[in-house]
Amino acid sequence: MKFSTREDMDLPIEVVFEGISNFKSFERKALRRGAEVNRTDPEAGQGLGTVWELSFQFRGKKRETIAEVSRFDVPEHLAVTYKSGGMIGAVNVSLVSLSKQKTRMMVALELAPTNLSSRLLVQSLKLAKGSLTKRFKGAVNDFATTLERDRGQPKMRPGKVAAS
Repeated sequence: MKFSTREDMDLPIEVVFEGISNFKSFERKALRRGAEVNRTDPEAGQGLGTVWELSFQFRGKKRETIAEVSRFDVPEHLAVTYKSGGMIGAVNVSLVSLSKQKTRMMVALELAPTNLSSRLLVQSLKLAKGSLTKRFKGAVNDFATTLERDRGQPKMRPGKVAAS
């Protein structure tokens, strides 16, 4: 199963890559949402080979996941692969510089079952693919909007209301 979307941002490619590779902010976000995050290479900095052990509740069960940075090509590409019980997958983020101050971010999330129970889970997710795709696109849009706002480049995005 695959989800993908793209966002154009009014930021240089280096700034966007810095945002997508800010692992500490993603770790804090996961902790705020109730996940347990254990980075197994705390002294390694950020880059290829960075590994996390994650534990979280999903559909009433505790899930354990190992995630690893499998590609780290500054400033164009970042990929994280993960393994969780009977599921494997990857998150791929590609950046394309459209101009000095504009970057296109393409995000793809793939998941594949490796056993029968995870196949049943993926089947149930396929039934809700429309709403899951909408949530995925919304999350990527929120990330892009926040990154632009934090870098001093506010931009109205479709469906967003400006605060006055």
